Amino acid sequence: MKAAILLPTLAGKDAVGNDALAMARLLRERGIDTRVFCDSAHGVDETTYPAASLADFAGGPQDLVIYHFSVGWPVALDIMKRVRGYRVVRYHNITPPHFFAGTSRIYESACARGRAEIPAVARLGCELYLGDSRYNLDELIEHGARAERGAVLAPFHRVDHLLDAPADLGLLDELGDGARNVLMVGRLAPNKGHIELVDAFAAHVDAYGDPARLLIVGKSDPGLAAYTDAIHARVAQHRLGERVWWLESVSEAQLKAAYLASHAFMTLSRHEGFCVPLIEAMALGVPVVAHGSSAVPETTGAGGVVWDETDPWLYAASLARLRNDTRFRNDLRDAARLRYEREFAPTVLRERFLKILEPVL
Repeated sequence: MKAAILLPTLAGKDAVGNDALAMARLLRERGIDTRVFCDSAHGVDETTYPAASLADFAGGPQDLVIYHFSVGWPVALDIMKRVRGYRVVRYHNITPPHFFAGTSRIYESACARGRAEIPAVARLGCELYLGDSRYNLDELIEHGARAERGAVLAPFHRVDHLLDAPADLGLLDELGDGARNVLMVGRLAPNKGHIELVDAFAAHVDAYGDPARLLIVGKSDPGLAAYTDAIHARVAQHRLGERVWWLESVSEAQLKAAYLASHAFMTLSRHEGFCVPLIEAMALGVPVVAHGSSAVPETTGAGGVVWDETDPWLYAASLARLRNDTRFRNDLRDAARLRYEREFAPTVLRERFLKILEPVL
């Protein structure tokens, strides 16, 4: 038996890449000859092979092929039709194109192409459809995947490395000046809800006079410059000035410091297929306040305060409750940590992955 991991691009510090590499490592630990096939790779210590050569390596009836589906890629559809073994589609979600309308035609078009492939992928008749979340899996089932061939497995991640990493002491000192830090981690993209986040933070400052600071951790994208400019404009509109700190390209140590120095993690993201920063916050004891869109309620569970509404004053009040009610804050942190350990710890994900693949392994 041989195993192939298939994805268009393998990148370091990328959620899809982390998931793919973890699966490859676990299969190798089981003694299975495993290779990663892609069109390009960067920032990883992994030998990769051209996607076009996959069928020659692991195309037989006894082989395993896991396709990580997160963008439109017709090459993968062709490969998955030709191989004859145990085929797995690992679906990481594709953002609906309307989020990028008026911001980036390139992203809008790319997302449209990706989502146009969902029905074709769902109807491949693969032996297993594996969603990062139930939200993701349901989308495949709605488009034709057989429910009895579906399963849910949270993505493999690097939260354990973050837990073990030393924090950047300089940044920790800067952030520990007495201001309450509200943290958001995620790339600057329209579906992530940064403008709504700024509105909610401004409402909190205005209503409660809290000398708070908003930390926005995430890379800006030149292709989404209009969205980044809109966030800055909203910050200026609310006269938040130095209350908003932008941490764009952070090291693991700086990210750890940002979490440890924060009193709350808040996201008003409007579309997530899972949202790894939520479990980072839960693991590191940062109380979560979130908008309950897409997969966010499923990931957070009882580990955070989740609202269906987007009223900024509701989120402002939630931050105030965390500030003023120590027992509530500590109970929420305990529930979040327990949820992480029971549902998302690496050992839990490893056991579930191997059990899900038990029929072929």
